[in-house]
Amino acid sequence: MLVRLQELQAEAQANLDSINDLPSLHRVKNDWLGKNGKLTELLKAIPTLSPEDRKTVGSGANQIKAMLTERLAQREAELLEARPALPAFDLTLPGISYTGGGLHPTRQMRDDLNGAFASMGFEIYEGRELTTEQDAFDNLNFKDDHPARETMDTYWLAGTEDERAEKRICLRPHLTGASVHYLREHGAPARFVYPGRVYRNESTDPGHERAFYQYEALIVEQDFSFSSGRLLINTILEKVFGHPVQTRMRAGYFPFVEPGFEIDMRCQVCGGKGCGVCKQVGWIEIMPGGVPHPNVLKAAGLDPQLWSGFYINIGLDRLVMMRYGIDDVRLFHSADLRFLEQFK
Repeated sequence: MLVRLQELQAEAQANLDSINDLPSLHRVKNDWLGKNGKLTELLKAIPTLSPEDRKTVGSGANQIKAMLTERLAQREAELLEARPALPAFDLTLPGISYTGGGLHPTRQMRDDLNGAFASMGFEIYEGRELTTEQDAFDNLNFKDDHPARETMDTYWLAGTEDERAEKRICLRPHLTGASVHYLREHGAPARFVYPGRVYRNESTDPGHERAFYQYEALIVEQDFSFSSGRLLINTILEKVFGHPVQTRMRAGYFPFVEPGFEIDMRCQVCGGKGCGVCKQVGWIEIMPGGVPHPNVLKAAGLDPQLWSGFYINIGLDRLVMMRYGIDDVRLFHSADLRFLEQFK
């Protein structure tokens, strides 16, 4: 055992002599004094030795430990002292500037709309981005052969394309399916909005994207006039833009409303003179709207003889384009900091 202690001391001395930088010092320290180090393992084994050997090994191991601890501390101080001196720090130099973040313009618009609708007693609701054919089409009175069900418009999940109803899954092509979920959960009367991103398989251009944001609002009451819905639209746009905005309503067909309307606003990019965003007509379509179809109310568990209301689906990205005079919706998803830094 004494021979073994002498061998360990010689090995420890050799390891100490090999230290020439801080990494090698830390390596030697860990090899000997670490949790599984050589000396640590020796000290752990002392209780298993015979009474005669315990005293000898304990004394010898503690001597090696003291030598290692002292020499390692001494060598570390020498290495630290030998390091090149750091350059003097000039306290009079200005601090390093940093760039603060900001909300995306679409997020700003969403928050402004949330505030405007909340001031009129609307609840804010969020649905799922993954939905089913049942929720996105069947509950909303879409015919079985409606083109929106095909892959030319909707992103169906692989493996479910040939299924039907609840088993056919897709990225939501619109937010409207969430209205039936909400009404089933909360019943009527109801006033709620639901913002979110939707996905459609279409070609991109300055006015269209494959992934874009919508903002829907639905009122379900027993006595809600159509003129009140028109007033709601004009009030919201005035709150968002800070001034009255000219709008018009054209008859339009949507399976989930009856009657249905296309709702346009005067193009704020060109002031109605005509530009690429409004396709030179001075008006831009921002939302469909109308009275919820009786079949949609039935799908939500409501009696269409008792309940009616008003629905709008705002093209959120287009509204942002109008607010800031942006002529290409694709900029919103470009991650171009030169564009985004304008909206801090």
